[in-house]
Amino acid sequence: MSQATVAKYMVKHRKPPSQTWRTFLENHIRQIVSVDFFVVPTVTFRILYVFLVLAHDRRRVLHFNVTEHPTAEWAATQIAQAFPWDTTPPYLLRDRDGVYGLRFQDQLKVLEIEEVVIAPRSPWQSPYVERVIRTLLRECLDHVVVLSESHLRRIVRQFLTYYHGTRTHLALDKDAPEHRSVQPSESGSVIEIPQVGGLHHRYERRAA
Repeated sequence: MSQATVAKYMVKHRKPPSQTWRTFLENHIRQIVSVDFFVVPTVTFRILYVFLVLAHDRRRVLHFNVTEHPTAEWAATQIAQAFPWDTTPPYLLRDRDGVYGLRFQDQLKVLEIEEVVIAPRSPWQSPYVERVIRTLLRECLDHVVVLSESHLRRIVRQFLTYYHGTRTHLALDKDAPEHRSVQPSESGSVIEIPQVGGLHHRYERRAA
């Protein structure tokens, strides 16, 4: 009897499938942060780099900063500033950008954070921070002219105040990253509070 015949009639035992990438992200959502860079041009055509550190659980931006010359040393310093004391997460999700060099990796080892590196040219494997970046560009930075590094830093800070406290997310059951309580109609009339220089507004009920 040939090997092919034996293989044809042999009972096949299915191995349990390994978890998908999406399942991994969902199972560890409270333990993962993502980091990423994106670029913003200024009015004088300088290219500035914005670095974000995002916590997956409530879509909170834990830390950001702006630089014209990103290096592994600079990125390592940002990670140290993002996680003071005993606030380090077990996992950090990042892409394969060359800026995450040895100095950055050594800093993660000191903080006892395990790197999870996505596949080459696969931004979809880091969906949360990519979505935040698209939101920041679409709802803020695409509508302003950036003058300088300090100007960009101030704009991003203003938007993140709005993003954390006001902007709702479907993934959070239409809540904001910083929990917003539901205001019943008896609380008063709806008022409009401008935010981010009038690009966005916060609506609240207040007694007359």
